[in-house]
Amino acid sequence: MQDVIRLLPDSVANQIAAGEVVQRPASVVKELMENAVDAGATKVQIVVVEGGRTLIQVIDNGSGMSETDARLAFERHATSKIKKADDLFALSTMGFRGEALASIVAVAQVELVTRRAEDELGTKISMAGSVLEVQEPVMSAIGSNFKVKNLFYNIPARRKFLKSTQTEFNNIVTEFERVALANCNVEFSLKHNGNEVVSLPISSFRQRIVNLFGKRINSLLVEVGVESSLINIKGFVGSPESARKKGVQQYMFVNGRYMRHPYFAKAVAEAYNMIIPAGEQVPFFLCFDVDPSRIDVNIHPTKTEIKFEDEQSLWKIIAAAVREALGRFNASPGFDFDAADIPEIPVLDFSDTDRNKIAAPKISYNPDYNPFKKKTQPYDHSGRQWEKLYETGKNGFYDEMESSVLEAGPVVESRPIFAEEYIPVAQYKGQYILVPVKSGLMWVHQHRAHVRVLFEKYMKQLCDEHCDVQQLLFPERIDVAANEQVIIDGISKEISDLGFEISSLGGGSYAITGVPMGIDGLDPSKLLMNLVHSVAEQTLSVKEKLHEQLALSMAEKVAIVSGQLLSNEEQERLLEHLFATGSPARTPDGKTIIYTMSDNDIDRNFNK
Repeated sequence: MQDVIRLLPDSVANQIAAGEVVQRPASVVKELMENAVDAGATKVQIVVVEGGRTLIQVIDNGSGMSETDARLAFERHATSKIKKADDLFALSTMGFRGEALASIVAVAQVELVTRRAEDELGTKISMAGSVLEVQEPVMSAIGSNFKVKNLFYNIPARRKFLKSTQTEFNNIVTEFERVALANCNVEFSLKHNGNEVVSLPISSFRQRIVNLFGKRINSLLVEVGVESSLINIKGFVGSPESARKKGVQQYMFVNGRYMRHPYFAKAVAEAYNMIIPAGEQVPFFLCFDVDPSRIDVNIHPTKTEIKFEDEQSLWKIIAAAVREALGRFNASPGFDFDAADIPEIPVLDFSDTDRNKIAAPKISYNPDYNPFKKKTQPYDHSGRQWEKLYETGKNGFYDEMESSVLEAGPVVESRPIFAEEYIPVAQYKGQYILVPVKSGLMWVHQHRAHVRVLFEKYMKQLCDEHCDVQQLLFPERIDVAANEQVIIDGISKEISDLGFEISSLGGGSYAITGVPMGIDGLDPSKLLMNLVHSVAEQTLSVKEKLHEQLALSMAEKVAIVSGQLLSNEEQERLLEHLFATGSPARTPDGKTIIYTMSDNDIDRNFNK
């Protein structure tokens, strides 16, 4: 019988390792940025083409490499960070396993130009699929210049599973933000398809947050600072006013390394218990300084999950630190008496001889008023006779009125499910509409019903590429983060088809000049940002799916809320629109709209 175990060729082993390290273009950006920071760079430039498919270039002014080191850097497990196993528990740098470059060069065409300060000439190395093609001396600036071209060119199956250009670049921006936040002493810039998306000068941690996520976040940050024997914590958490259901920025760093830690995130959330509405979240940017021997950063291929000793003790310290910060903030900021724009309050001078001219206020009343005296005709507070209005309503006043919130275009013939004669539609707790039908009693969830109606309306508008726009008298300005800017630019046409008119002001700022008709009472900027966050969470690439998510998100925000009282006419009109849709029983995301209690079920309960 032949032996069946054999050693894998280096090219195959490198591709297997690449499957863990290089999952998408964003993985390459992360690894190269971290290498640049480890090399002592003070300036790092990232250039991306086609969401990283065609080109990822990272240029730094770090220490550079010698000719020998430049070649060895592409070998598996070649690293300058570890000499013995114990070094794994005293790490202070990002890359340490020596797998990143070997994994990248296994699935892409890579060119490196690098030079140290003490060398007159630099070194150029070109590799593809782990095979060396060129190694030669060249003139170059101090530092390293990596070009990663045609990612997954030799693995078509992997390349096929890459998402859209917008989605992949959005992932790159996410990794860029994580590294940039952890290294405020480094200047970063990011370009995509020739356009500069982000430019970050060296700054404080707070200013780095503002530069990345917009000026609006500055007033919502509450500083956190605690020192203990187990952990030192510094950074910022959001004030209660910053809470929202989606799209919040939440970042944790340990010893300068980004990490995901749901357990510690719950500690932050615990501090906001009974302060913010249930289901909402706040942004936080927290940096932990921990003895490297008390953490294990080698438990996950991407090194974003870290194991701590004494996690329960750390949980209590984190929660207490955030509570203490919120206590100092006091949830309602005190009056700033040093502010320059405080209005001057006049002071009454009681030494004035005219002070006796100030008269005390007098109370006037009508002594003949009798609240129990019956009027001949009922009036409302404005003196108008409302009984005539009621009579007008009974004679067809409401037939001519169309509620803007329920307006959804022409109604086709409704399905014949209603009983021929039934009592007027009733509303239960402002949440359900009760309708007698041939088989029993039908309960309709009014908010979900309106979501279905509006979803159909917005989907039609997106397909027709037309929507009625209401111009704003005063444009609204919004400041967005870099990743949000990428999404807005990527779905600008779809946003326009929904009825929003926006224009870029540069630097991540936009002006909203027009909004869809029929959203009176809603905040246009919040509605637009909810659309952006919905798309960001779904990472959609298919146009049809994108349209569905936009239409659903818009419908959920515009639809009447549970608890809103509706007149009989409004209830009936909502039902007419609902049953004119193709799927009245469920919302687009599968939630139940209609529940029918049969006559048999009702009779059975009364026969007991």
